[in-house]
Amino acid sequence: MTVVPRLVLSAPSSGHGKNALAIGLLAALADRDLTVAGFKIGPDPVDAAYLGLAAGRPGRVLDPRLVGADRLAPLLAHGAAGAGLAVVQGSMGLYDSVSGRPEHDSTAAVATALRSPVVLAVDVAAMGQSVAALVHGFRSYDDQLWLGGVILTRVASSRHEAMLREALDDLGVPVYGALRRQDLPAVLPSRGHGVVPAIGGSAEAGRAVRRLGEAVAATVDLDRLLGLARSAPPLPATAWSPGDELGDPVAPAEPPVVALAGAAGGSYSPPETAELLAAAGAEVVTLDPLRDEALPPGTRALVVGGALPETYAEQLSANRRLCIAVAELARTGRPVIAEGTGLLWLARELDGLPMCGVLDAVGTSRDGLVIGYREATARAGSVVAAEGSVVVGHKQHRAVLDPRAGRRPAWSWEGGTPEGFVWRNVHASQLAVHWAGYPGIATRLVAAAVADPAPDPAETGSGGVPA
Repeated sequence: MTVVPRLVLSAPSSGHGKNALAIGLLAALADRDLTVAGFKIGPDPVDAAYLGLAAGRPGRVLDPRLVGADRLAPLLAHGAAGAGLAVVQGSMGLYDSVSGRPEHDSTAAVATALRSPVVLAVDVAAMGQSVAALVHGFRSYDDQLWLGGVILTRVASSRHEAMLREALDDLGVPVYGALRRQDLPAVLPSRGHGVVPAIGGSAEAGRAVRRLGEAVAATVDLDRLLGLARSAPPLPATAWSPGDELGDPVAPAEPPVVALAGAAGGSYSPPETAELLAAAGAEVVTLDPLRDEALPPGTRALVVGGALPETYAEQLSANRRLCIAVAELARTGRPVIAEGTGLLWLARELDGLPMCGVLDAVGTSRDGLVIGYREATARAGSVVAAEGSVVVGHKQHRAVLDPRAGRRPAWSWEGGTPEGFVWRNVHASQLAVHWAGYPGIATRLVAAAVADPAPDPAETGSGGVPA
């Protein structure tokens, strides 16, 4: 059992302001010198990054499909260690599920698994006393759910607020705050920039977080919310530990340097990736592919996580010195794991822009967005997985590659053609896998990093560009 004051912030559907509220709540409490931690339900590294910026510590994803339902409470306890409050931001509506399995992976299901009170953000711009019927329905739909109260958004006036509070008071539902239409402005950088402003120290991102914190501090009863969060029972789990997940592996005599793509404020991978690599015996060093012109000294492996945005293709291409260094690292047989845009970066070109040239493939951006979970089977043994291993990952991209896969594909899944590239010690795919769900990847990568590289000339052309 682990004591963690916590609450889940959800809404009837998307668009009620729960993202801005969650960020503002963390920023407001952090400004009061309370140690806080932010979490995001679902495969959304962007929201998690801004929650982390507001909290001053890494924001984390809690996704039962990617990490397994049994790891949710341990990961929350780990990420919130030492915090006076954990705020878990929901995904879509409270009972919604992209996979069609709301009893397993909806926000309500996660809140129940975490034994956490839920605060519902409700946009009341076009609503009067009917708010009571809506909230009553959400509270009654699942008798296992703990609906602790609401925060009203887009309130029109003081009279409107009084009407809403009276209606909810008749239900015995606490109102923790009421924000006017202008109180939650659209100040966050465009989502097209992905996690980059949040982890890269953008002044715009910092100002936006402070603005949201000020708005929440002025309109939300923070003390009452803290009281609700502190009423949550102990988590039914001990904190997740990367060492325990790996079985306390024997550390290599000399820790290999593993370059992890990101920026000063975090990486393009979930925080657990760096923690697992360190537990496996690696020296993890951040590499900023948008600014750094060389790999960290002594680099023996490279990991590019799936949160690198496609919108930075021009900057990736313009960094020719780093492209050459990455190509040389791969050519000499050092392990490289590239997900999402990382795969496009390893290609010969993307939309006519030269990339690293590790893979004999060309990327082209399209209008449509490919998004969703995939239950994937490894088509070839690699630094990521043994052949035949099954994982659940997530895809979100606009650009596609031609060819879609090399002679040794990375993955295949039901209803789709093989995807990705395995070449020498390179594993590249647009499928992003959360390492907390598959911690053995860290052990495999570190083992490959300390081993002497032995490129097989016969593999030239199996997905890579001839040396």
